Amino acid sequence: MEYSIHKVCEITGGNMVVNAPEKILVEDLVTDNRKIIHADTSLFFAIKGERHDGHKFIESCLEQGVCNFMVSEIRSEFETMHANFIVVDDTLEALQVLSSFHRLQFSLPVTGITGSNGKTIVKEWLYQLMRPDKNIVRSPKSYNSQVGVPLSVWQISPEHQLALIEAGISKPGEMEKLRKIILPTIGIFTNIGTAHDENFATLDEKVNEKLKLFASSDTLIYCRDYNLIQEAISGSNELSDTLKFFTWSRKTKADLQVGRISKGLDECEIQGVYKNDFIKIRIPFTDDASVENAIHCWSFLLLLGYDPDTIDERMQNLSPVAMRLEMKEGINNCSIINDSYNSDIGSLTIALDFLNQQKQHKTKTIVLSDILQSGKNEENLYGDVAELLKAKGVDKMIGIGDSITRQQHLFNLPKKFYQNTDDFLRDFSPVAFRDETILIKGARPFGFEKISKALQQKAHETVLEINLNALVHNLNYYRSRLKPTTKIMAMVKAFSYGSGSFEIANILQFHHVDYLAVAYTDEGVELRKTGITLPIMVMNPEVQSFEAMIQYKLEPEIYNFRLLNQLGELLKRDDIKSHLFPIHLKLDTGMHRLGFEESDIPELMVRLRNNKNIRVQSVFSHLAASDEAEHDSFTKLQIEKFSRMSDEINSAFDYHVCRHLLNSSGVIRFQEAQFDMVRLGIGLYGFAATTHEQAHLQNVATLKTTISQIKNVPATETIGYSRKGILKRDTQVATVAIGYADGINRRLSNGAGKMLVKGKRVPVIGHVCMDMCMLDITDVHAKEGDEVIVFGAELPVQEMAKILGTISYEILVNVSQRVKRVYFHE
Repeated sequence: MEYSIHKVCEITGGNMVVNAPEKILVEDLVTDNRKIIHADTSLFFAIKGERHDGHKFIESCLEQGVCNFMVSEIRSEFETMHANFIVVDDTLEALQVLSSFHRLQFSLPVTGITGSNGKTIVKEWLYQLMRPDKNIVRSPKSYNSQVGVPLSVWQISPEHQLALIEAGISKPGEMEKLRKIILPTIGIFTNIGTAHDENFATLDEKVNEKLKLFASSDTLIYCRDYNLIQEAISGSNELSDTLKFFTWSRKTKADLQVGRISKGLDECEIQGVYKNDFIKIRIPFTDDASVENAIHCWSFLLLLGYDPDTIDERMQNLSPVAMRLEMKEGINNCSIINDSYNSDIGSLTIALDFLNQQKQHKTKTIVLSDILQSGKNEENLYGDVAELLKAKGVDKMIGIGDSITRQQHLFNLPKKFYQNTDDFLRDFSPVAFRDETILIKGARPFGFEKISKALQQKAHETVLEINLNALVHNLNYYRSRLKPTTKIMAMVKAFSYGSGSFEIANILQFHHVDYLAVAYTDEGVELRKTGITLPIMVMNPEVQSFEAMIQYKLEPEIYNFRLLNQLGELLKRDDIKSHLFPIHLKLDTGMHRLGFEESDIPELMVRLRNNKNIRVQSVFSHLAASDEAEHDSFTKLQIEKFSRMSDEINSAFDYHVCRHLLNSSGVIRFQEAQFDMVRLGIGLYGFAATTHEQAHLQNVATLKTTISQIKNVPATETIGYSRKGILKRDTQVATVAIGYADGINRRLSNGAGKMLVKGKRVPVIGHVCMDMCMLDITDVHAKEGDEVIVFGAELPVQEMAKILGTISYEILVNVSQRVKRVYFHE
């Protein structure tokens, strides 16, 4: 099916405004101006949300070469643009209507997958299991939303034999829209849980909403052991009378009766009865979630008529699904992005988008394996890959595999090719990689984890994992509490509360915060050197650093006349070129730390009006106790005082001076005081002042280490320095690779502190040492090399802070710089 811009207009019921060539066919649907690949054949949908307006990015798209747009309004600046506009009432609805029309052009089997958990794993495993036989199109990663589903369905083309599409919802009324787009012939309902509960009155309501996906399906696969799902299906009026069911159960009669599940160290055998025959599968996983996901896949393959022995053979070769992209420090000041589990065009595009977000190095390099079983002609496939690398601005490539090597002539960039991973490693020289961001993207059979290991900076086994998706979630939560016009300043001081300055600043810049704030000038300089272009406020400026601030376009907080005078004198110098240098005035409204007093305002205004080299960018203050209800009356006095002082300052200028007062807890508790901007700090990193607010935030940082050695120590012995670890029983002691040099306070010694091993809290025994400490793991079945959680989602850092009589901030910023930071993006 070919789509001209006029055909799209007809399908969506829009009105055309033509200012560019009309004969270009639409091939790519785009909702994010940062993810454009083929600009000339793209149609950009300017989707509007509560705090997002895609119309703002039309000019950026135009600069990249896009000339076709779906909009809900024609603004004056559009009229002179060399572009075509389709005007509709609702651009998201138009996207869904267009994708729904596209779906109707195909009669292939389409599988719709929903449920609270496991959707992406089931989809990816079905792809792994069936790709030797079928040309399959599937949702990229977890594209299962009101925007993601239509973009997924748009990928369907005539050569595909099967589609696997995820569907996720967060509130009532959404699933019917997705059903019309997907029109699944086969459905899989994985399970039901508490995800997105906040918008549903009951779990029953959520189950019935999800079931709407299968209203016109032929067959539905589900587990009868979920009583809520079984009861909803039995009593549903939404499902077709002709809908057939394929069920599985461990407890009651079902099409696939699951029997004994035997778990070994690294594999699991699942037995069952199907059509009165005994059958089994073995999977290389032992966790309960993987067992459930595998049984859903088993059921699907049995429904399609696959031979049980073939299913068993393929199940044994299932690979973990890379749900996240990891970024680590590499050799010679490189950054390494590891995505070495699979390689296909869809996941390659996502990985390249993440590579493009990184601005710390000018050079972008990819190590890429053969793309297995794509269903495309080899030359066409790698022609598409070459075009994708060019569109994404990749500077260098290393290709590994027979197929990609045969097609190396298609890649017009500095390149090297190898038949296999071992050939590359034999030729590997560390000096060949320096000051670059390297994406490692390979299908699992190529063993690219060996390449990742060779390129990573050597460090000990303790890491601080930073979940960038959780950070974005927390940002969006606070955004949802703001007025549409309220700006955001994000605090990235103190190494972003221990999480890593550039990496955090980069993701915040990508997600359009308005300002960043650092403590000292050198922090801001480093951000500028790594490609951060957002305005940056320096909260503790030093006189000797003013010239560097001018050079790197940093903006100082000015809190007294001494700083103001010294900056004013510097700006008078002939060799300093900075017209209207921006400053931020700090007011003292009751914190009594830094800032101008109310009595200083008249003199301050005189001096500022007389200085033609300075522009007051903002005026702000700090709340002393916005997180403590007992001090609310004082906080309100601070708000009143700030309003009065800032009004007086604004009245002295012929331009508006931005005002900001609220911190993370203030955003939630004093929404009436948003002024022009708010400052988000610890809340971004997942820490809230109240239990209610905490429930809406996600954990960002997880400190992990490993068990170095396990000893069985009799009760007559002691553990550690000064023999402080006194045993009351024969004890199994694990020595773990973390100590006070890594940021573990010595006051956590002798049972005060706990860590998590195999999901169980175990006490520290003896003194915390410089580089290690010991744990009592007598009641846990663990082995050397096992992971140990020091703090994270399951063992909140707030618990450690309570033991130490301090706050979470202190623990986070005290995690040593020798602890490797690993950033991941799902």
